[in-house]
Amino acid sequence: MIAPEGWPFILIPLLVGIIAIVVGLPWVGWALVALGAFGLFFFRNPVRECAAPDNVACSPADGKVLTVDDAPATLAEKGLPRRVSIFMSLFDVHVNRAPLDGELIEYSYNPGKKISAFKEKASLENEQNLSIWTTPFGPIGIKQIAGVIARRIVFDPALGAARRRGERIGLIRYGSRVEVYVPANAEILVTPGERVKTGGTPLVRYPAGRPS
Repeated sequence: MIAPEGWPFILIPLLVGIIAIVVGLPWVGWALVALGAFGLFFFRNPVRECAAPDNVACSPADGKVLTVDDAPATLAEKGLPRRVSIFMSLFDVHVNRAPLDGELIEYSYNPGKKISAFKEKASLENEQNLSIWTTPFGPIGIKQIAGVIARRIVFDPALGAARRRGERIGLIRYGSRVEVYVPANAEILVTPGERVKTGGTPLVRYPAGRPS
């Protein structure tokens, strides 16, 4: 499967590249064909399934875990004091998925800089959004952060929308970062340096009972 946002970046270079080859511009043509082929790779949207229990949040992003640490005070005040940061390289799947069944209760977007997404200050200074969800097991927050060459953050749901665990919530075009914020009583199941898969890797275990 291919993310729908990707088709212009796939078909246009392929078409123009073929035309260039036909009219006698093979170097230009093959370069454009290669660009279209990269688009097929970059915008891939594989089917994933998280087989963990319902109270386990699965990773919303492909990539490498950068940090497991304390969240900024503004998130701690919302009952989300713990953070997992994931760096997505150009070669990772960039479709983001809901980590738990939930309803979107808060959303904000902030324009910002284009600092390398693996740097810590990107979490505060880069273009980003923040979505907060209520779930059967407690709240969860997700931040999509643009990187140096990321040019668009896509976020699909509107306020009040519900998503099932593993359903698409958006996409970041080119290298970027996703952060997950969870309550203090949630058990984080990953460590820095570990690679995770969107919609597949168990990331955080919430207490099994419903929050009081």
